[in-house]
Amino acid sequence: MRGAKILVDDASFQLHPGHKVGLTGANGAGKSSIFAMLRGELHAEKGDLAIPASWVIAHVAQETPALEQAAVQFVLDGDEELRAIEHALEAAQNKASGDALGDSGNIAELHARLKDIDGYSAKARAAELLSGLGFSQADLEKPVAAFSGGWRVRLNLARALMCRSDLLLLDEPTNHLDLDAVIWLENWLQSYRGTLILISHDRDFLDAIVNHIAHIEQQKLTLYRGAYSDFERQRAEKLALQQSMFEKQQRKVAHLHSYIDRFKVQATKARQAQSRIKALERMEMISAAHIDSQFNFEFRPPLNAPEPLLALADVQIGYAEKVILSEVALTIRPKERIGLLGKNGAGKSTLIKLLAGELRPISGKRVEGKDLNIGYFAQHQLEQLRANESPLQHMQRLDPVTREQELLNYLGGFDFRGEMAKAACENFSGGEKSRLALALLIWTRPNLLLLDEPTNHLDLEMRHALTLALQEYEGGVIVVSHDRALLRATCDQFILVADGKAEAFDGDLEDYANWLSRQRVKIDTPEGLQDKASRATNSYTQNKMERQARIAERRPLLKESEKLEQQIHTWQQQKNACDTRLNEPALYENADKSELQNLLKQQAELAQRIEQAEERWLELHEQLELLPQID
Repeated sequence: MRGAKILVDDASFQLHPGHKVGLTGANGAGKSSIFAMLRGELHAEKGDLAIPASWVIAHVAQETPALEQAAVQFVLDGDEELRAIEHALEAAQNKASGDALGDSGNIAELHARLKDIDGYSAKARAAELLSGLGFSQADLEKPVAAFSGGWRVRLNLARALMCRSDLLLLDEPTNHLDLDAVIWLENWLQSYRGTLILISHDRDFLDAIVNHIAHIEQQKLTLYRGAYSDFERQRAEKLALQQSMFEKQQRKVAHLHSYIDRFKVQATKARQAQSRIKALERMEMISAAHIDSQFNFEFRPPLNAPEPLLALADVQIGYAEKVILSEVALTIRPKERIGLLGKNGAGKSTLIKLLAGELRPISGKRVEGKDLNIGYFAQHQLEQLRANESPLQHMQRLDPVTREQELLNYLGGFDFRGEMAKAACENFSGGEKSRLALALLIWTRPNLLLLDEPTNHLDLEMRHALTLALQEYEGGVIVVSHDRALLRATCDQFILVADGKAEAFDGDLEDYANWLSRQRVKIDTPEGLQDKASRATNSYTQNKMERQARIAERRPLLKESEKLEQQIHTWQQQKNACDTRLNEPALYENADKSELQNLLKQQAELAQRIEQAEERWLELHEQLELLPQID
């Protein structure tokens, strides 16, 4: 209980060493209170909680004092036994300094124990943790006080991971991480040997790590076996039995089907098409698990749809003449969905600020389409909310003409109902403030959405509702997010921001994860490549006849596929030339619009040819996948 409120009642379950459990439930259901109970900060009103006395429990501290201690030493403090041995060893050596025989036995035992816990490589492991979480080599010796709040949260996380714990409690560990750090943390937690209990609103993150879900609902805690997707399916089966919810579920399924059909026609990249359709088909399967969601909203249609919405031509971006990105050329059109990828600090947020008009280019041109209406969401937007005003007052300030009941109905879709819609937002949580900021943004009917980490502080239900709403949105979208489920289901294409450039990324999120791996380590040495070549030659010799038969079967399909690829490449070059010309501001200033109209017509024809060719290319490769693979 918290005060007089019962959070969880009559919960019984048992976890075993090595279990990785996702703790889920609506905001306020009691997830953080259960963590407090496991840490001994809150006690159960009744019942028994048994944790082995020898277990070491690690968690991420909520605050970090402004210490002068170096970052790497702060992280090393997470291993308390290591520090205890180091201190004991130092004391024993000082004691023995004047006596040759002194404490030699004790010193030997301490060194043996230090070896047992891998203490000699501890600093290297701490440096590896910091590197994975985005810190540079130069950051390791910086004092903790030199880092901002978000980076101190990462230091606390690294310190918790440094602890050789039996039970690791992580409460929203991805909130202050970028996608690169999220992928690294995911891999680290997969190999964690202890018992993990994880609170997260990131569906893909949970799916990759946990093997159980402990879900809190209506004051009951139920333990499900499997990953988060398995839990959704099991819960969906229960909810599907409720006849009153059946029709609503069918509407969601029909909604997803219509979007999949539309996307098949509009796909611009074959690989992206496959990835996106799979994501949406998965959403169809899990939709029933969210049919009782308290969130229900959609984007109002934009009043105008300029073509293009916004164009950048040979732009340099930076601060105080320091260039962050250069030679940026980007044209955003209605219904385009673009995700920005790149490491923390590469310039993603800087690019979005320039697109939003909050930052001026150092050089180059930023050209807005007529009647452009930008909806910009970033975390600093939350600071602009008026603490003493309610959600209803914010809406009335934004739109004083619309009737109060209509505004209340709209706010209800964001779960601001009853007294909460009229309560001052000064005591709202981060998630509630994010929902209010999104509600205000959506009401303005933008035709270009710029979303910088829109899912921070949002729970799974709200993320699901936002994803559904974005699929039906008719304007252009640029999004930065570490939520891969949102990126997969929303983005048609990606731009990689790296090495001072912002260029189209030819691939999906799995390709991006592979790209990150290649950046961290060299996959193959020259010797390794020679070994691979030798193995491939031997394999070819042993299976020559079988390979020839398979090649003969696949040859006509591959030949047609190669021809299509050549055609697509040629048409894409021609389309790029059109795009480049259409990016030139002078074209729109010319009174004679004949060239503009011809270019738009040519661009549309080329886009149609490319789409039709890619549809055929997809069909061919689906047929190839059904044939036996060539080793």
